[in-house]
Amino acid sequence: MPHSKQPLIIFDLDGTLVDSAPDLNACGNRILEKYGHSSITLERSKQFIGDGIRHFVKCTWFAAGHHLNEQQLSIIENEFLEHYKDHAADLSTLYPGVYAVLDKLKRLGYRMGICTNKPQLAAEQLVRTLRIQDMFDKIAGGDLYSVRKPNKLHLLNLLRDMNASTDVSVMIGDNEHDSQTAHSSGVPFVFCSYGYSRLPLNKIIYDFKIDAFEELLELSIFRSKMLCGS
Repeated sequence: MPHSKQPLIIFDLDGTLVDSAPDLNACGNRILEKYGHSSITLERSKQFIGDGIRHFVKCTWFAAGHHLNEQQLSIIENEFLEHYKDHAADLSTLYPGVYAVLDKLKRLGYRMGICTNKPQLAAEQLVRTLRIQDMFDKIAGGDLYSVRKPNKLHLLNLLRDMNASTDVSVMIGDNEHDSQTAHSSGVPFVFCSYGYSRLPLNKIIYDFKIDAFEELLELSIFRSKMLCGS
């Protein structure tokens, strides 16, 4: 089947569309406190976002001064997910302008998807709770395929499932994993400087940069022939 020529935008979720750190931090601290340990700050938690929940839990406990072996980590990860699924959007919010920009892009004819390392069920729950699920044709969580970012197959498998080619696609994200995934796939990358990147801005490789989500529509790439399918 020939690839669709309709332009496609793939978004990261945490730190790109959604400021999810407050709920991740709150959930992590709830589990720490359950076991009698001290909590960690929101700013510290932000440094652990982007590599999936298991990594987040492991780093949260290490930051609180506690090392988890693999068995303990699996138990705590499951407890975290069980709590988080009901509290993923208690404090999380869309970044300013996200809904309006997504709505405009959809009305302009862009297809959109999400490529996130957050587990599939948690990602779907967050998107539903924030009422942006109708904007996206597909969500690819970190456990949907056998690989996840920064492995390029996470993105390429999503493009395959959406019947899209790299030459009409662009990826938008906030950290080095998104950058690596996009560039190794041959897809232009838009870097969101306001997100949760662990690296200094000058260490992120990108084709375009935005400092606020509202700036997305101002980028030349959205007026180029490549992404307009013409």
